Amino acid sequence: MPDRLQARLRRQMLRIAAVFCLWPALATAQPETLYFAPLPMEQPEEVVKQFKPMLNFLEKRLGVRIEIRYSTSYAEILERFRTGQIDLAYLGPLPYITLRDSYPQAEPLVHFLERDGQATYSCALFGSDQPLPKPMRDKTFALTQPLSTCGYLAVDALLRQRGESLAQQRYRYLDKHDEAVLAVARGDYDFGGAKTSIARKYTHLGIVIFGETPPLPSFALVANSRRLSAARMTQLRQTLAELDPKERDRTLMSEWGGQLRNGAVNAADGDYDVLRRWRRQTSIPEKGNF
Repeated sequence: MPDRLQARLRRQMLRIAAVFCLWPALATAQPETLYFAPLPMEQPEEVVKQFKPMLNFLEKRLGVRIEIRYSTSYAEILERFRTGQIDLAYLGPLPYITLRDSYPQAEPLVHFLERDGQATYSCALFGSDQPLPKPMRDKTFALTQPLSTCGYLAVDALLRQRGESLAQQRYRYLDKHDEAVLAVARGDYDFGGAKTSIARKYTHLGIVIFGETPPLPSFALVANSRRLSAARMTQLRQTLAELDPKERDRTLMSEWGGQLRNGAVNAADGDYDVLRRWRRQTSIPEKGNF
């Protein structure tokens, strides 16, 4: 073989070898991808509108990619979390403690503040014009979802304060808080349960609030510690908790949807103890009884 051809082949082999040597470095240079689960039962376009501005901010600040993974129910979100398909989820209190019981690697990072600046909210037991009877038997209740904090769990807790029980009534799940309130306002149900701030929006339709729960932890960003490092979780927690929605970061956060734009505070598992006490007192049915 001529020397010139041999030299050319050696150069080609060296280039190929160099590519293979560089391949691990090129692979690790790709940004980490995190999978985020937003609220269930939302239209994709609404999810993008509410969550994408915040996710875009976190991508730039942390140098990662964040991909939204839609689910149609809380149960689907929790199952995907347990099976390692989700790194981060936006969860209310009851879905979180349900997940944590079977998956201790679920770690609450921050609570997103309500519009009033508090890291808590309450659930309401409401009706229309008729007062709450005592004893209460075989009344109809409009609820949200089985894994909604203001659904069966909160309504049953409020009834137990009166010596009653939701198991003695008839109830149906209507998925959304607004739907539950409107169904009672139309007279389709006697009573219902929903987030207090949502029930109050419909007092002009005759909705009367008969009771409220004590303050409950607001929605949280929950991390999968089996998939995320402690350093990454600390980075997420600090990045969100240090934002100032009233002054320094007001313009940035004004584009964030719903509750996300009000700021955040650090979260801990102990914040949920009151809900754990309630749940030990009742069993939440997956379906309505009529």
